[in-house]
Amino acid sequence: MSVFTYHLVKTDFISATKAFLVPPTPKNNPGLIHIECMNAMTLGSAIFSPSRMLIRQVAVFAQWEDESAIDNFLEHDRFGKTLAKGWHIRLTYLRQWGKIDGFIIPEESHALEDPEAPVVAVTLARMKLPQVPRFIHWGRPVEKLVRDHPGTLLALASIRLPRTVSTFSIWKTPKEMANMVHGHSSVPLPKRHSNAMKERNRKDFHFQFTTLRFKPFAEYGEWNGQRNIIPNLN
Repeated sequence: MSVFTYHLVKTDFISATKAFLVPPTPKNNPGLIHIECMNAMTLGSAIFSPSRMLIRQVAVFAQWEDESAIDNFLEHDRFGKTLAKGWHIRLTYLRQWGKIDGFIIPEESHALEDPEAPVVAVTLARMKLPQVPRFIHWGRPVEKLVRDHPGTLLALASIRLPRTVSTFSIWKTPKEMANMVHGHSSVPLPKRHSNAMKERNRKDFHFQFTTLRFKPFAEYGEWNGQRNIIPNLN
C-alpha cells in the first residue's frame, strides 16, 4: 500500500518559489507518485493580512510507493533536504470523498481500529476562478471554526496560485471531526461547515474537489516550536 506525507517547513523566498514553479517530479524521484507544493496560510486570517499567505512557509502533500522512497527523497533530493529541516507526518489512507487528478487513491476504504485514535483530514480543490469571492465568503467562517475547535491538534490552510487550495487538520478523534462537519459541536455557530457544504452543493466553487481521511503513524521534526504534536504516536 502507498504512503502519504504532509510536510511543513520555513525556508527562504527563492527556495519556496522554486518549489511552486518547478516542483519535484516522479520522473526524477523514484517512488514518488504525486506531490503538491503550496504556500501555508493561517486559517481564518483576513484576506489582505500578511498572515493570509505565508510566502516563506511551504506546505507539501505527497503520495509515495513506500517509506523508502520518502527517506531517499529527504536524504538526497535538494528540495527534499529542505523539507527534512521542517516537520512532517506519515499517513495511511482510510477513505475519500470526491476526486482529484494526480493521486492514485485506493478503491477500498478503511476504518480506524481505535475510535479514540487521532485522525488526519486533507482537503484539496481546484478553484473555478469566478467563484473565488463566493468561496472566500463561505470558507472563512469554516476556517475559523476548524482553527478554534477544541478537537484539533493542528490546523492550517495552503494555496498554490491561481487555482489550488487545501486544508490540513489533525483531530483528536474521528467523532470530534465528524461533529464539526455535521454541525453538532458544542461551539459557537456550529453549523458553519454544514452550511458551506449546502452552498457548495447548490453551486460548486470548484471543478475538482476531494476530502481525504488518514491514520497518522509517524511524526518527524518540529513545527513552530512543537514536537510530538500527536501524543504517543512515535
